[in-house]
Amino acid sequence: MYRCATFVVFLVLGIAIQLSNGTEVNVKDKDNNLCLYAKLMVNFRVSYEVAVNEILTAEFKLPASVASDGSTCDNTSSTLKLNFGEGHSWSVNFTTEGKMYQVDTITFSYNLSDASIFPNSTSTETTTIYVKPQIKDVGVDTCYSCESEDTYVTDSVRQTLWNVLIQAFVINNSTSENITPCAADVSPTTPAALTTTTTSTTTTSTTTTSTTTTSTTTDAPVTNSTTTDAPVTNSTTTDAPVTNSTTTDAPVTNSTTTDAPVTNSTTTDAPPTNSTTTAPPPTPTPTPTLPAPTTGKYKLQPDVNSTACLLADFGLRFKVKDEEMNFEPNGTAVTGKCEVNSSELLLTSSTVTIKFTFTNDTKKFRLHALNVTGKTSSGVAFSAANTNLSLWEAAVGSSYMCNKEQNYTISADLSIYTFELRVQPLAVKEGIFSTAHECSLDDTSILIPIIVGAALAGLILIVVIAYMIGRRKTYVGYQTL
Repeated sequence: MYRCATFVVFLVLGIAIQLSNGTEVNVKDKDNNLCLYAKLMVNFRVSYEVAVNEILTAEFKLPASVASDGSTCDNTSSTLKLNFGEGHSWSVNFTTEGKMYQVDTITFSYNLSDASIFPNSTSTETTTIYVKPQIKDVGVDTCYSCESEDTYVTDSVRQTLWNVLIQAFVINNSTSENITPCAADVSPTTPAALTTTTTSTTTTSTTTTSTTTTSTTTDAPVTNSTTTDAPVTNSTTTDAPVTNSTTTDAPVTNSTTTDAPVTNSTTTDAPPTNSTTTAPPPTPTPTPTLPAPTTGKYKLQPDVNSTACLLADFGLRFKVKDEEMNFEPNGTAVTGKCEVNSSELLLTSSTVTIKFTFTNDTKKFRLHALNVTGKTSSGVAFSAANTNLSLWEAAVGSSYMCNKEQNYTISADLSIYTFELRVQPLAVKEGIFSTAHECSLDDTSILIPIIVGAALAGLILIVVIAYMIGRRKTYVGYQTL
């Protein structure tokens, strides 16, 4: 029986029940048709501060009683949002690409003022983290299934999903019987060999004497190993000769045995001439210089009929430890929100999710927080956040611009570089940038007084030197007379 077809369809929108293996949710559209189905288990492990330099860790799970208010679905995108406890929520955003769909972002918000989960927390804020999972290429008319554990780790949060069964785009009010399993469920596993205390003789695939291990069974052959009576290819045993191997008493050219003379060798136990030596380490290939990143042009609109409330143009580069990568704007999803005194810009590409948070502080806006998660081109996962920034500051109603390359350190392992930067997160009028406040790197007007001042100082110095020389000559003339 197919897993995806064995659920009860009588639940109304926003109701969830717990079975023996997790939380089950049915989401219905405005026509009361089933449009999204999910059954899963999620464990959370969150580190939080209780005193100066004192950290505690809270462990809890997605409870049985959740509300799915905020869950939506249509033909191209859907969102599963599960609200629980005192102000906590966990949501997944899905999008389609042709006949396939993928998970764009997992968002987890937790309220540190909830004393039942975070006792003695010094903070009462609600913290939100974003994760870019590698769940993609799921057929629209199939259920995504993953019984294996799938763990995502950020700076202070660890999320573990398992027993997951989701169909993000239900067709014809009925879940599919087809399953798309995760890679961990279909990856072949190698059965472990039984072990006993029986000792067997094994040899490596070189012409050296045999070594002894205790990791094989009495009667079962082990790859690249031999038992007492069974010959193994490219190995040697006590009684059976093997091709390209040596036995105890046979002389072998360019090889060494215990008692046999060796050609090109000076003594019985000395290593033979022309024997293999350790190769010098290869010269590391220099890392190629990355080209300047493509400048992305992003705008945020409250709805399709409204003008933009946030504008941002920039090229972006990340440096994760010693590896650099450019952010690719093509295909990037742009979401966020605009409020009176703050705004958020969330960019989600195929490899990186980055969230910019802007605030209005005494009639000036600034970049207040930055949260980045993703994977480098070599597959290394990274996550970093900084909620105490004061960057890109300008008066509300104007824009901030810096065409030159700028470098910012976000955390110990992550730095970002911006190119051709211009942002206006608040008070956008008619969907276009207002007058720009230029950064000091771009502002060349300050050079003019510096140059004029330096020229005047040089001229004064020349006049003083000429005066001193003229006076000295006059003094010498008087002495001569």
